[in-house]
Amino acid sequence: MTPKEQTVPNGWHVFHATGHAPDGPVPRLPEPPAWRQFRGGPPQPTPPDDEEAALRRLGPGDVIQQLGAEETDIVNAALLLRRPLLITGPPGIGKSTLAFLIGRELGLGRVLEWNIVSRTTLRDGLHTYDALGRAQAIAAWRAGLRDAVDTAPDQDADETGEASPADRQRTPTLGEFITLGALGTALLPYDRPRVLLVDELDKSDIDLPNDLLHVLENGSYEIPELVRAVTDAARVHTSDPGGYAVVRDGRVECREFPIVVITSNGEREFPAAFRRRCLPLEMRPPTREQLLAIVESHLRARPAQAESLVDDYFRRVRSGGTHSLDQLLNAVQLTTLGGFQADADGRKLVEMLLRDLAKGR
Repeated sequence: MTPKEQTVPNGWHVFHATGHAPDGPVPRLPEPPAWRQFRGGPPQPTPPDDEEAALRRLGPGDVIQQLGAEETDIVNAALLLRRPLLITGPPGIGKSTLAFLIGRELGLGRVLEWNIVSRTTLRDGLHTYDALGRAQAIAAWRAGLRDAVDTAPDQDADETGEASPADRQRTPTLGEFITLGALGTALLPYDRPRVLLVDELDKSDIDLPNDLLHVLENGSYEIPELVRAVTDAARVHTSDPGGYAVVRDGRVECREFPIVVITSNGEREFPAAFRRRCLPLEMRPPTREQLLAIVESHLRARPAQAESLVDDYFRRVRSGGTHSLDQLLNAVQLTTLGGFQADADGRKLVEMLLRDLAKGR
């Protein structure tokens, strides 16, 4: 920390919740604590950007500040300590949006998303192996090789009838059938941390949080299929579109621990051992002024009907209903269409859009 950072309030912050992409050089995180340093290699190329995904999450206008000073402190502490951030709050409040906010502001490229369902396992997040696809590819290769031997044995096979070295090189490789998941890709050895969104972990099987402990603590994992392979290195697919990575000796270890944003709607408690490894952040519902600003940011205007709809939405939330920001944005967008009448049948449609999600239909 520089002398200036020691005297300026919040000078230790690297994240300010502005949502503005860096104009000049990308911000650098301070060195991690000694117990959170990793030595994976060789370094991976810089990940791609995905501004379209960020626009869908953050809107085309200026990002509205939903984090207070206390919440911003917690996010920065998680970044500097290289610890996962466990965000709780009602559905649709903008928990997952924080991952995109961090990624854009720190210039960290495409956010890796791991969406959790009840059947999700740790292996799903680390990697998948298409054994059937590999078996079919090898069978097709052998069939093609036999055809080549039958038609031109003097060119495609030696005197014993075996394939020539050129043919053997075309054998489908193991790595072609291994794809790293979002978690597995995030743990590749990048020079700067990737942003990983683990969305709705509370919907997982009861064992998944405990299964995550080793990976979150050690920043590494093994791919059993490659550990057993005879080759020292394999080129595998990643979660980035068209992305590849070279895995050596079947083991992956990060260089910079990823920025892990875990969201939960509070449907169940997590084990103490898991919570110990995360920094908790509870997001509060936005105020009326913030809701108006969010509408204006996404629609790049404040329609005449916006205030009454925001007031209606705000009243429903304060009365204890379960609502999402998407519902408000959809209602405002619909009522701004030419010819739409927000009375009679139109009012019924608005009521449907703003319905309490906890009551089913």
